[in-house]
Amino acid sequence: MHSSKWQARTSGRAVGEVYYPVGPVVGRCCRGVYRRTHDSRHVDRCLLQLIAISWMGTAAREELAVSPNNNVVCIYQKNGKEWDKTQELTEHSGRITGIDWAPESNRIVTCASDRNAYVWSLKDGVWKPTLVLVRINRAATCVKWSPLENKFALGSAARLISVCYFEKENDWWLSKHIKKAIRSTVLSLDWHPNNVLLAAGSSDLDCRVFSAYIKDIEDKPGPTAWGAKMPFGELLLEQRDCGGWVHSVSFSPSGEQLALVTHSSSLVVVDAAHGKEATPLTTDRLPLMSVLYVSPTEIVAAGHDCVPYQFSYQGPGRLSFVKKLDIPKQASKGSMSAMQHFRNLDKRATDDDMNDLNALHQNSITQLRVYSGERARIEKYSSVSLDGAMVVWEFKH
Repeated sequence: MHSSKWQARTSGRAVGEVYYPVGPVVGRCCRGVYRRTHDSRHVDRCLLQLIAISWMGTAAREELAVSPNNNVVCIYQKNGKEWDKTQELTEHSGRITGIDWAPESNRIVTCASDRNAYVWSLKDGVWKPTLVLVRINRAATCVKWSPLENKFALGSAARLISVCYFEKENDWWLSKHIKKAIRSTVLSLDWHPNNVLLAAGSSDLDCRVFSAYIKDIEDKPGPTAWGAKMPFGELLLEQRDCGGWVHSVSFSPSGEQLALVTHSSSLVVVDAAHGKEATPLTTDRLPLMSVLYVSPTEIVAAGHDCVPYQFSYQGPGRLSFVKKLDIPKQASKGSMSAMQHFRNLDKRATDDDMNDLNALHQNSITQLRVYSGERARIEKYSSVSLDGAMVVWEFKH
């Protein structure tokens, strides 16, 4: 049974809104460690790991689709400062690994470790699934709608990318495979603004940009800074040996730059406008898991440090760290008794009386998503993490 409601919690920081599940919660442990919830009773129990999330924002309502580390997708609708669960999508038999909600066509695509993908359409107030012929023999890992929402890309452990589109004649979703040069699991995907180019990060330590042009459903694309000839599956960039698994990729609003984060605690920006020159920045922080362009020059990335960071790219060789975006609240430290001092040493091998990290998230951030704003000027973005919390951040330009 999953929490039927998320509730806002005051953070004491001017960053946005923080939401925690309230009510009975059952989920998988974070590495087997039970963490304390933030309800009034402070009962120790296992929190949900939010592994996939997608937003649907309109003038009339705000909704989100989220999976709590199992085979169910929960649909929530905002009600004041709370999020109320309205439906559950239960077609998958394996753990959900990716969700994406198309805002214009109002369709949800999901993929899972059961090697299947479904496109969900809202009919008479109920979400109905349509099976997609993805033709893979390993688990699906990520999924992403194209900007025009006429196709989507699905990454998998089968060392290929399925580009799926709807065939009206037979009334089903078909797929074409991109296999060239991919030597391991596809971990992340992002579409170029022109609806044709597709970036993919992989666990073979490489990042690639392919053409995903499908002549049956779209016009022939014009030349870009990444290349002029773009038949389906054409490899336009292969950034070799990025230092670690490429966890996340993000095109800039113009599409001329590509940001990627790796398990080597590095952020790399490849600039197609300057001969596809790569500018790496190795940080002294824990590995970053997700990256997002919030303006033509500013980048937000987050991961195992549990806080988002801002970076700035001003051109080749000019990639720099700007600041930490989760500013800790100053807390007064009271006196500690001798009994408490030795109790803390015995239980946690430390005399610190603090139970939580000095951050809004208490575990690794797994995903950043656009919440509001245009692609060239994102006003708010969200983060979810293994602590079961969702935070909506306001980005100040």
